[in-house]
Amino acid sequence: MNNGRDTIVGGGMDSFAGRVAVVTGAASGIGRALAEQCAREGMKVVLADVEEAALHSAAGEMAKAGATVLAVRTDVSRAGDVEALARTTLDAFGGVHLLFNNAGVSGGSSTWESTVADWTWVLGVNLWGVIHGVRTFVPIMLRQDTPGHVVNTASVTGLVSLPYGALYQASKHAVVTISESLHLELGFLGAKVGVSVLCPAFVQSGIVDAARNRPSELLNPPCEGCTEPAEMAKAHRRLVEAGLAPETVARRVFQAIRARQFYILTHPEANFLIRARMRAILAQRNPAIHPRLLSLVGLRSNGKHAAPAWLRAGMGHLFPRLKPLLE
Repeated sequence: MNNGRDTIVGGGMDSFAGRVAVVTGAASGIGRALAEQCAREGMKVVLADVEEAALHSAAGEMAKAGATVLAVRTDVSRAGDVEALARTTLDAFGGVHLLFNNAGVSGGSSTWESTVADWTWVLGVNLWGVIHGVRTFVPIMLRQDTPGHVVNTASVTGLVSLPYGALYQASKHAVVTISESLHLELGFLGAKVGVSVLCPAFVQSGIVDAARNRPSELLNPPCEGCTEPAEMAKAHRRLVEAGLAPETVARRVFQAIRARQFYILTHPEANFLIRARMRAILAQRNPAIHPRLLSLVGLRSNGKHAAPAWLRAGMGHLFPRLKPLLE
């Protein structure tokens, strides 16, 4: 027994000033906040994003504030783009010490109605983006033989399963297990590179508008009779708008890096969902929606509604079986 202590702690970083960070999905949301936190720590920051105008705007604002930054348009679903990002980083700054595989999108409908294009787009960014980042940058970080860290952005839905989210959740479950394996492998090597996986719930970001960057060849034709994707998107938008500030998430990430903490759970109020799923698996019970899911978004407080009508309606639409609890 290890009395609850980790047998493999892994490497990591204690100081950041003068080091080099690469952040994907850096033009907005969590990525932008991570990039700005890197700058506050005195790091040189490479911002990567597929949305070129927003990327250069973010880099310009950070440079104006005194940060040393470099903007590189990158489609993380393409191996060649990520490899070019690495070459540009090395040419500019000579190394990389902190990698945030953070770019992410959300899309699709029910599991059976989501199209091949939906799966290709979501997995391309959320899963292959992490794979390309790990395959490209970790060998560089190992060759440097200096303290470093990799943070892969997953989601609390990478630890639980909910309806109408199979695409996104499949990608995030995969990111969690990739990160766990990477942590163990680097630990076996005694490498100086640590790993963390970020698993937030709702965070204020532009993920609900991710389709603005969806490649034209992966767009869907109009679908009559599909499961009201517009209504679900509206509910999702409201939940994201009420989410945690990305700056808070970024600060929490750096605390975890310093502490060599692997799992970064930014929303402790959602932990009951993780606990319930683990217990259900061990008890071999069928998947179910936990009634306390309502508390995640403040729908009940002392038996009374604590959220506005739009939120109750949105959750009622997303989780129809909970409707009786919302009346």
